[in-house]
Amino acid sequence: MGIRGLMSFVEDHSNEFFTDLKLRDTKIVIDGYALFHRLSFNSNLELRYGGDYDSFADVVQNFFESLFACNICPYVVLDGGCDISDKKLTTLKDRAREKIQMAHSLSVGGSGYVCPLLIREVFIQVLIKLQVCFVQCFSEADRDIMTLANHWNCPVLSSDSDFCIFDLKTGFCPLNSFQWRNINTIKGTQNYIPAKCFSLDAFCHHFSNMNKALLPLFAVLCGNDHINLPIMETFLSKARLPLGATSSKGRRHHRILGLLNWLSHFTNPTEALDNVLKYLPKKDRENVKELLCCSMEEYQQSRVKLQDFFQCGTYACPDALNLGLPEWVLVALAKGQLSPFISDALVLRRTILHTQVENMQQPNAHRISQPIRQIIYGLLLNASPHLDKTPRNALPPQPLAFSEMERINKNIKTSIIDAVELAKDHSDLSKLTELSLRRRQMLLLETLKVKQTILEPIPASLKLPVAVSCYWLQHTETKTKLHHLQSLLLAMLVGPLTAIINSPGKEELQEDGAKMLYAEFQRVKVQTRLGTRLDLDTAHIFCQWQSCLQMGMYLNQLLSTPLPEPDLTRLYSGSLVHGLCQQLLASTSVESLLSMCPEAKQLYEHLFNATRSYAPIEIFLPKGKSNSKKKRQKKQNTSCSKNRGRTTAHTKCWYKGNNRFGLLMVENLEEHSEASDLE
Repeated sequence: MGIRGLMSFVEDHSNEFFTDLKLRDTKIVIDGYALFHRLSFNSNLELRYGGDYDSFADVVQNFFESLFACNICPYVVLDGGCDISDKKLTTLKDRAREKIQMAHSLSVGGSGYVCPLLIREVFIQVLIKLQVCFVQCFSEADRDIMTLANHWNCPVLSSDSDFCIFDLKTGFCPLNSFQWRNINTIKGTQNYIPAKCFSLDAFCHHFSNMNKALLPLFAVLCGNDHINLPIMETFLSKARLPLGATSSKGRRHHRILGLLNWLSHFTNPTEALDNVLKYLPKKDRENVKELLCCSMEEYQQSRVKLQDFFQCGTYACPDALNLGLPEWVLVALAKGQLSPFISDALVLRRTILHTQVENMQQPNAHRISQPIRQIIYGLLLNASPHLDKTPRNALPPQPLAFSEMERINKNIKTSIIDAVELAKDHSDLSKLTELSLRRRQMLLLETLKVKQTILEPIPASLKLPVAVSCYWLQHTETKTKLHHLQSLLLAMLVGPLTAIINSPGKEELQEDGAKMLYAEFQRVKVQTRLGTRLDLDTAHIFCQWQSCLQMGMYLNQLLSTPLPEPDLTRLYSGSLVHGLCQQLLASTSVESLLSMCPEAKQLYEHLFNATRSYAPIEIFLPKGKSNSKKKRQKKQNTSCSKNRGRTTAHTKCWYKGNNRFGLLMVENLEEHSEASDLE
């Protein structure tokens, strides 16, 4: 975010540009995007296995508890969708490429920082659980954060160097010097968090008492997220920027120092801008001036008053209102009940599919969830006449397409995806919330290709994950094996186990069994983190499952949650799921693992029974039988009924002798066999 190199530059001059702060008894406005990235990357969390969301949730909770202990009242502001002007598209593409390279590095045992796919959703769930006030902006949040902090006269907490440019009344505290893990005490009673606060006045004083109004021009000349004009290189090469006495570190610091010293000679932005244009060809000056002035506006006060949201639960966003979007959509976006993915699809007809730590030689893991996204796009087709930029009657009627920015090999590509045309009563987004619960639930389950009766024995909190798992199993390209399904279902027991352990009135034996099983799961997690090499095929399969879950959740949210939203903090732990995979492949059986906790065993049977009828028959074959079955396929086709009977009988014997849960698998084989006989 912001101006690359500026944050490290000012930190190199920490003694000059920062003051020490003992933060307590205050409001603080927090850049939510910067915070969850910081906590994810700087808390020794495992990033290879797709996210240990339980561990991340604990870190987030500890962070806010530190603030509460110091009587600091946090207000978290999250970025929304991309700006409607698309001025950051080039930056977004560059960062998407960087993310692919880091994901590849992690996948082969190297280093890198890639946020797990559902990290934002987990972060929001923890904020709700802790009752931390938060708002999701319609687009980028920086200006709104600055305006809110100045209204309340309180500091901003972020890692975005743009906050070194904004004129903040109470200053900007960088996250990397915010010592929330190191609470100190004054006189034994008053807690505070040691922090550093950037002083814009000290910064400008260092550069010959520069007019702070020149800093937005510095930002756009230096190249920020909004503007990166190649023609600026012409100015930078001809201006002979003075470096001053301070030594620079690298090319970026060299440029920053030179620009600041050069700008310090001018009294105001108009004078400085006129001097910049002198170095450019005359034919380019007017266009460049317009672009620079427009970009400098991004550092001025916002018209949005977020304080209205925190006081009344709603606020006016002029950009959003001008689009004529349905009121319920604007409210849900502000409350974080709809993802920025939805607003990007709605406003730009373009979405970004974030790369995971997956097998880069295989097709993008998000391909599996494309049918879910096509339904989402179908629901968003008729949102507002302001969003349809195609002239009426200019072309024959065509299905509206959406573009998806996705990984192809180790690069990014934009793919065109058609929306699914839905029934008439689903075609008006403004009336979507008026549909009955039954109709909304039916559309969700039809999209996931799941019968409602299958979900009846499943606890409410797990209905959506189980439905998503059924969808995932029906796509043969996942190459799912039995141990993959078993591991996912076992990991889903963590939430119920936690509830058993923390519930009063349970029999001691059951509680002890739950504690023992929970402890075993924790042991598996730790063992997995100790250096097990990542199985790329397994990682890719679970990345596909997470993509299905993410899009299933987004569709569920768009339909006003006909199924309860699952607690992601206790649903999936990558280290646990991968570790269970290894144990089940080696020697451990599901039955022996669950024998210590009857309640968990019973729940697992419900989960397994719900998903098994949607799984391909191949995953229930004994180890080593699947490949031999393929080799014999041609021969089996010539004597189908006879061989099918032998295969089923053999497999029944194998399962009955190896695993109690094999009884369920035998039923599954019989169902498949009967269905095949009827064809």
